[in-house]
Amino acid sequence: MGVLLEMKGIQKSFYGNEVLHAVNFTLEAGSVHALMGENGAGKSTLMNILIGIHRRDGGTIAIDGQEVEIESPAVAQKMGIAMIHQELSSIVEMSVAENIFLGREPVKYGLIDYRRMYKQTEELLETLHITLDPRTKMGRLRVADQQLVEIAKAVSQNARILIMDEPTSSITDREVANLYEIIRNLKERGTGIVYISHKMDEVYTITDKITILRDGESIATWNTQEATNDMVVKAMVGRELTEQYPRREPQIGEPILELKGLTKKGQFEDISFTLRKGEILGLVGLVGAGRTETMQSLFGLTKAESGEIYIKGEKVTLNKPTDAISHGIAYVTEDRKGEGLVLPMSIAHNTTLPSMKELSNKVFIKSAEEKSRTEQILSELKVKMASPKLAVKNLSGGNQQKVVLAKWMLKEPDIIIFDEPTRGIDVGAKAEIYKLMNEFVAKGKAIIMISSEMP
Repeated sequence: MGVLLEMKGIQKSFYGNEVLHAVNFTLEAGSVHALMGENGAGKSTLMNILIGIHRRDGGTIAIDGQEVEIESPAVAQKMGIAMIHQELSSIVEMSVAENIFLGREPVKYGLIDYRRMYKQTEELLETLHITLDPRTKMGRLRVADQQLVEIAKAVSQNARILIMDEPTSSITDREVANLYEIIRNLKERGTGIVYISHKMDEVYTITDKITILRDGESIATWNTQEATNDMVVKAMVGRELTEQYPRREPQIGEPILELKGLTKKGQFEDISFTLRKGEILGLVGLVGAGRTETMQSLFGLTKAESGEIYIKGEKVTLNKPTDAISHGIAYVTEDRKGEGLVLPMSIAHNTTLPSMKELSNKVFIKSAEEKSRTEQILSELKVKMASPKLAVKNLSGGNQQKVVLAKWMLKEPDIIIFDEPTRGIDVGAKAEIYKLMNEFVAKGKAIIMISSEMP
């Protein structure tokens, strides 16, 4: 259908640190173009320039062959550019229709015309083959359905360029198939889609082209059918990744944790297992099967109605997270922004939050020890950052996830619960995290790992 968007020689610096070096990216109408790269490669920065959050320092942007200046998100919206973020921005107390037409509500006699708004929403959802009630509150919808509402909102704004950031990270296989149908529908309408993902299988399934960014540079662009898995990984990490799942020779020791009949009606029932030192225990099941809820109960975030928990042979009661932490349990949440981090605080302070007791002498923080231990763990996890003093909100999603891992590894617990630890993380970073997990259990510690990713 022809070139819809062309970004040429895009440059951007933050605090004197150049994060984009003359990046090129082209999107054709009616196509899906995958944008891939390691965490911190510059994907988010490039897209934030496209949607008007950041101003570029150099280069040009052209839509339909005409150079444009995208000075703000409002300008981007008028130009037909929309983005569906990995962390959805829905207003949960408002209805589907109210979310779709927020700020653009139809008005009659100076008041919102709800009847017209609901009718327009029904018609819009029908054209996209989305079966949702416009009157339903967003908070009652599954994540996958909230995502579809975000897509409908973008279409209602006449978006011709749609950016999807890790759109399948929190949805089931059946919901992924439904999303693919919506994407194909949008392609037929001539919409150009930028698809950000670390999942190779879906990139090969749904995209037409792949562009790789590495260290702020555009490394390669291929037609998807011409690209192999090895080509993509090598371009992303700058080397051949010989061992994505590092081998381990487990030394299994005595039981460290035992659950007996843990039950909370409607969420999980009669959960029993034993975790031993040196062991990584995988907890699998479909989204909504109760994996996260069970682990939240173990960490004291919610309370089970019945059942027993034993740590090192001793029966314990875990009513709150501080109880779990005092018994040597750490929890790496799947919701890094909502539960795992304090976004306005610095990277360093987020990393040391659970370890304040160990890093202070009851009155003052041991600054030198805090600095050295923080720098060491962040270096081990290869967190890409200009400085640990920067607010953690400025990091890419994958690097934020690494900070969540770092803060608990610094605490040196006996048991770490990992809830989707590699969600939204590139293949190189995944291998690094798996290696760190192996090193952790080699010390006689143990891990419970929830993951929807199968090798």
